[in-house]
Amino acid sequence: MSDWITPNWPAPYNVQALFTTRHGGMSSDPYASLNLADHVGDNPLIVKQNRAKLRRVLPNEPQWLKQVHGSIPIWADDDVIVPEGDAALSRSYNVVCAVLTADCLPVFLCDDVGTVVGIVHAGWRGLVAGVLERAVTEMSGKNARIMAYLGPAIGPNFFEVGEKVRHAFIKQDEKSALAFAPHYKDNGKKCFADIFLLARQRLAAIGVTEVYSNEECTFSNPERFFSYRRDGNTGRMAGLIWLAK
Repeated sequence: MSDWITPNWPAPYNVQALFTTRHGGMSSDPYASLNLADHVGDNPLIVKQNRAKLRRVLPNEPQWLKQVHGSIPIWADDDVIVPEGDAALSRSYNVVCAVLTADCLPVFLCDDVGTVVGIVHAGWRGLVAGVLERAVTEMSGKNARIMAYLGPAIGPNFFEVGEKVRHAFIKQDEKSALAFAPHYKDNGKKCFADIFLLARQRLAAIGVTEVYSNEECTFSNPERFFSYRRDGNTGRMAGLIWLAK
């Protein structure tokens, strides 16, 4: 049985979105069961079957990306085979924008009148590189107001990073210090990061103040979510968004 998460946000009626969990597929451990990634060592034929099952609830095949932890947004409306980027955007009906995650933050985006949608794969590298800012800039029209939904990601009690990561954020915005907590490991050279707060801060800085989230933690819920930080070799979930007619 499939187990989709539907974002709880006041998006326009024609904006459709979902986030998959690890339930409802054909893969065996350590990819059990709805692994949607074809680059993590799972049986390619099984991944194809998992994607086919997902496809049955979508209007079209998802526009999968080759994700590189960068900052490049891709217009999924363009006819490009497996483009390289970490954000997919669309202004066309029934074009399914997609990202794969297993701890990184999937950020769903749309405008308040239902004319443009996007989904961002936001790990710490992408956040520092400005992937959210670039995606919102690409989507923004003259009168459009962008809103966001933050999907499941690694929680602030488990996302361990080094001081270099902390300094990279604080160098760009001193308020980012609020998103880091000391972790007394390796002589104090580690800290825990709140990726949800970091995303909210960066969105607020560019005028996106309507941000919604249940802030579900992938790391602490092995029954429902894949987690790369927890398991290493594991599957990937998908965040998907599209404009319905």
